[in-house]
Amino acid sequence: MGNLEQHYVKEAFDTNWIAPLGPNVTGFESDIANYLGDQVLATALSSGTAAIHLGLLMLGVSHGDEVMCQSFTFSASANPITYLGARPIFIDSERDTWNLSPELLETAITERIQKGKKPKAIVAVHLYGMPYKVDEIHEIALKYEIPVLEDSAEALGSSYYERKCGTFGDIAVLSFNGNKIITTSGGGALISKNKDYTEKALFLATQSRENEVHYEHEEIGFNYRMSNVVAGIGRGQMRVLEDRVHARRRNFQFYKDELSSHPDIIFLNEIPGNYSNRWLSCILTPSFEVRERIRMALLDQNIESRPLWKPMHEQPVFKENLAYVNGVSLDLFQRGLCLPSGSNLEKEHLERITFILKQILS
Repeated sequence: MGNLEQHYVKEAFDTNWIAPLGPNVTGFESDIANYLGDQVLATALSSGTAAIHLGLLMLGVSHGDEVMCQSFTFSASANPITYLGARPIFIDSERDTWNLSPELLETAITERIQKGKKPKAIVAVHLYGMPYKVDEIHEIALKYEIPVLEDSAEALGSSYYERKCGTFGDIAVLSFNGNKIITTSGGGALISKNKDYTEKALFLATQSRENEVHYEHEEIGFNYRMSNVVAGIGRGQMRVLEDRVHARRRNFQFYKDELSSHPDIIFLNEIPGNYSNRWLSCILTPSFEVRERIRMALLDQNIESRPLWKPMHEQPVFKENLAYVNGVSLDLFQRGLCLPSGSNLEKEHLERITFILKQILS
């Protein structure tokens, strides 16, 4: 936390604005939009997952449709596709950014079109804060006239050629979950330049209540709006966002400086144009066995680390889904590890972590 969150929360209590509306909500939305720039609009919601769900609805996804979805991601990128009765088609990664492979994406699109199933949308993720190959992915989307839902849940503060992540897709989503670079304890946002999208999302997020003196509903809606109290936390967090990005990037640079001399450790580097918030600092080890030795050695010292995301096409719940794979994401999962990355890590903590890694590697 910074030092302004309690001010905004207290203001919500003092003015009795508690419900899912109020000055903190509109203020937080303005703060997000102003930070991202590029004339976007923001709708504050209860979670990033809710934002993906509503975003897919805005893009017209419905029962029986197919949606191209990055496989190497958290399940929240894919689950809302199934909420709508649609089917995720999983696409593997490329090694430069660990994100959606442009080559496999185009192969999948052309094959599905040939079978009479043109994809309704593309879900592309800026994984671990690293921007995906923006130009290539959006060139393909434009070529086949398929909208992109840009999953920026992990990428607030990241940019591509100085343009903020969250401004590239037809719709983008942010997450303010407890583990994100800034947090509202739980929450998310839907981002778009299309006013019709943001207004419709707001309508659906408030139970699709019609503008009547009584409660009138012509559509099924959802209880997805962020509360004024939670938004107050977000307003305070936005004031320290750049400090958090600096801290996360500092963590990554420390790990890289200390461990790059070990040829068995590989870091995810920025390609030209990419600026990552380094939400999590990740490494690749030589093998699953080495990864586990490192993870268990850290755990023995009460230091938590985690494997990289298990690809969606390897998850039991999606075992029947079509996937276009090249083996990259499975290899990353088996050999990759997320190191402690909190914004409040001190140098002594980072030294302790790298000391243990050096012992294992030697």
